[in-house]
Amino acid sequence: MGVCAAGPAEGAGVRAVGFPDITPALKAAMPDLRGRLLANQSLAELTWFRVGGPAQVLFTPADEDDLAYFLAHLASAIPVYVIGVGSNLIVRDGGIAGVVIRLAPRAFGEATASGDIVTAGTAALDKRVAEVAASANISGLEFYFGIPGTIGGALRMNAGANGGETKDVLIEARGIGRDGTKHVFSNAEMKFGYRSSGVDPSIIFTSARFRGEIRDVEAIRARMAEVQSHRETAQPIREKTGGSTFKNPPGHSAWKLIDAAGCRGLRVGGAQVSEMHCNFLINTGEATAHDIETLGETVRARVKANSGIELHWEIKRIGVS
Repeated sequence: MGVCAAGPAEGAGVRAVGFPDITPALKAAMPDLRGRLLANQSLAELTWFRVGGPAQVLFTPADEDDLAYFLAHLASAIPVYVIGVGSNLIVRDGGIAGVVIRLAPRAFGEATASGDIVTAGTAALDKRVAEVAASANISGLEFYFGIPGTIGGALRMNAGANGGETKDVLIEARGIGRDGTKHVFSNAEMKFGYRSSGVDPSIIFTSARFRGEIRDVEAIRARMAEVQSHRETAQPIREKTGGSTFKNPPGHSAWKLIDAAGCRGLRVGGAQVSEMHCNFLINTGEATAHDIETLGETVRARVKANSGIELHWEIKRIGVS
């Protein structure tokens, strides 16, 4: 959701001591703002890796209109980033200059079902959306039960698992542009690709509508149980991790390439390649963001040298080193 993936960080990953506080100026320019603005707010606890520096400003909008108002009055020179539950994200140790927007479940996390359609805010957990669909006898969204993220991230990266993808079920998505303008995107207008969407990255998605098929609830629940069992037996879900690290190259599995390059269990500082699943990186307890990103780049280099195939990051990396 509006997150850019820059190149590898350099340096020792020293944590930032703080950015200039621009919240007073923002509040003065936006007298009708209802959401919360926090200066130099730590982001480490908002990511699954539990690493990273602060946001210069962390903004939590009260609702969609409040978000639109904020963006319409925010100087275009100020960078904007969006984070969800931080399950597919590395925030670098120096933190993030500009504004980080976090859509709270209270305002953007509702999920409802009517007929064969599920409507969800982009702060709704993917797993929760699968549950709502199942409770309404709606099949087709079971794959979300195995994705540890939010609908906002699913829209941005065409999230998928266990044979299903967001593009298979999406009707339309709502979003707000950098200028505060509201937009609606059809499935075709999302321009979905493998783990990607072609929508302008400055768009902040706020809600989406999905269509499934009415089926027997027992069959739906059985499929969800299969998805959960696969996650528990094949992925290190109880570790401090960020999910799948690299995209699968065409015709290949990233984890097999990583394993063949001898990277299973490889460590850099407090970061380690998972012994259970080679396409997962783990914070063993004391890792910095720099450790994790350096480990990822080391894996990429070894895979390239061993197979000639270049891996591309699936995890987003933002901020300064």
